[in-house]
Amino acid sequence: MDIKLLIFSLMLVLCCAGVQADEEDSPSSPTQQLQGFNLDGYNNQGQKTWDVNGDKADITQSNIQITKVDANFYGKQQANLKADHGTINKTNGNIHLQDNVVITSKDRGTQMTTDVLDYNRNKDLVTTQAPVKIVDPQGVVTGQGLVAHPNLKNAQINKHVKATMEPPKGKGDGQVITITSDGPMQMNQAAMYAVFTDNVVAVEASTGRQLYCDKMEIWMDQATKKIKKAICTGHVKVVQGPNVSYANKMIYEGDTQMLTMIGRPKIVFDTGSTKGNGMFQPMGK
Repeated sequence: MDIKLLIFSLMLVLCCAGVQADEEDSPSSPTQQLQGFNLDGYNNQGQKTWDVNGDKADITQSNIQITKVDANFYGKQQANLKADHGTINKTNGNIHLQDNVVITSKDRGTQMTTDVLDYNRNKDLVTTQAPVKIVDPQGVVTGQGLVAHPNLKNAQINKHVKATMEPPKGKGDGQVITITSDGPMQMNQAAMYAVFTDNVVAVEASTGRQLYCDKMEIWMDQATKKIKKAICTGHVKVVQGPNVSYANKMIYEGDTQMLTMIGRPKIVFDTGSTKGNGMFQPMGK
């Protein structure tokens, strides 16, 4: 999603309406206002590439303030951007969005919501220090603070991360897994990859199995939307009932659901809970 087009489109709106918005204005000039606007953009082949809609635009010397921002972008990166209020800095082209901010990636269905969002035109990044929520077919991720490209394919949540991964609808054989970490957490949707850092805790809902580590890397399967592989490093601990395993590193293979503990693994188990059989059940089963 190219938000530069949003800036360009609004400038065209001003020109089409015959509104003067240049250095001749003074900071004390009365605000000029446009009631409702709609503008479409096309490429050289005549294909529609974007459209911008809004209820109102207030123009001053330094800023353009708009209400009910609704922009659509087409082509390779189809996306929609909505916000109750937006302010465009006419000097640097940066955008501040506020109240009910929603970015939706149409090709994957990923949606990010927050209360405040800033777009830096030169860096092509959106950032916020506010709470954020990202919903996609793999589950839901929440946290505090965000740095991302506007299409959400590469994003970082800064702290207080919580991710809930659910099996695809209609397939009950998958596990619901909740992962929390102090952060940051980074994800690359194109590679179906995510990495959690600092005090990582993963809990499997159906079994109660818990996994602790300093860093967790996850690869998702594109077809099944399940965890394909996970690598945990640093102070790894797996808890299953009264049984606990420790290691420097752990590898989880989704196909076999087996855990491989590496680096002086240590296993502690409660023989009383096995009712005399003395067998330690495999952690991956």
